[in-house]
Amino acid sequence: MSDSKSLRNYVAPHLRDIPRSGIRDFFEIVSGRKGIISLGIGEPDFMTPWHIREAAIYSLDRGATTYTSNRGLMSLRKAIARYIEEEFQVAYRPDDEILITVGVSEALDLAIRALVSPGDEVMYHEPCYVSYNPVIRFAHAVPVAVTTRPENGFALTREMLEAQVTPRTRVLILNFPTNPTGAILTQSQREDIARFAVAHDLVVITDEIYSELTYDGAERGTIAACPGMRDRTILLHGFSKGWAMTGFRMGYACAPAELSEAMMKIHQYTMLCAPTLSQEAALEALKTRDDTTHMRQAYEKRRNFIWSSLEEMGLACQRPQGAFYAFPKIDRCGLSSKEFALKLLDEEQVACVPGSAFGECGEGFLRCSYATDLEAIKEAMTRLARMVKRLASP
Repeated sequence: MSDSKSLRNYVAPHLRDIPRSGIRDFFEIVSGRKGIISLGIGEPDFMTPWHIREAAIYSLDRGATTYTSNRGLMSLRKAIARYIEEEFQVAYRPDDEILITVGVSEALDLAIRALVSPGDEVMYHEPCYVSYNPVIRFAHAVPVAVTTRPENGFALTREMLEAQVTPRTRVLILNFPTNPTGAILTQSQREDIARFAVAHDLVVITDEIYSELTYDGAERGTIAACPGMRDRTILLHGFSKGWAMTGFRMGYACAPAELSEAMMKIHQYTMLCAPTLSQEAALEALKTRDDTTHMRQAYEKRRNFIWSSLEEMGLACQRPQGAFYAFPKIDRCGLSSKEFALKLLDEEQVACVPGSAFGECGEGFLRCSYATDLEAIKEAMTRLARMVKRLASP
């Protein structure tokens, strides 16, 4: 083992060819550069509200530094149960149907590992969050990407799913509002996909991390509330986006007891429990809706500006209905999405993520996060328009 090639042979074969996150790889390039306006990382620019931070501080002050139950604080589980029932009209028992996790990322990993065996197929829609495909492969399952397109608002339909389902399909992953497109599902679309899941006896994992961030009065909802779906759905949610609590790493999974127990076993032997002070902070976060309302209103104002600016410069872009990303089409500029992003960074000091990071069908697009200050967004759009004009000129 004198060189890296021989050491590589010790890496598990199913991991060797999985690439690093396209988002993180791109921002290795960005890091260390000065004067950059970043529309890249999907992290709220808001500081976690003071009353939430204060709850974490107070938990330390009173010595709440021990382990909690594997499932998490009962007080937090009860608060989550109330919140989910009020916001989504689905009831879960705090004692055996709610599991507190280290972010939604852990919850997703637990759900996949609890459900699939080697060779099982897991369907998900692209463009999508970068973790879905790798997490499926980590579990030795087969990822099946269903391409969504801007022509229908990046929506997912039953017809699209029927075209790719097979007898080996076991799980469907949903994420609406979607990272990176900002797409949402209507209630009728959710019900149609629910009928598909029931017809093919699938379990659905629904990632609701952006559910607090919808615009234009769009209805909120979850497929778990559709007829026949509560007992075949794992609802994932957390505090990173809606409450600006990314560093607290707080997520949770709501699921029927049998599925929740399977997830808890993996969690028990790997993470043991989520951080106590983060759980105390999350409990405080659920005491009011004011924080998420304030942030959503700010994001909607930014969304309106960035979307209209992209359209004005000739970059076709579906109007985002949720999350905090715009996903303009940049293929008319004659560059790949990565080439375009690097050129924008080098020539105009604006950082955005190449669409190709979110799946093959993301090629030709650029993800622009508007989870940053409006004045910075305005300057970034001025610089982007300048580059688009140069590339479009003869």
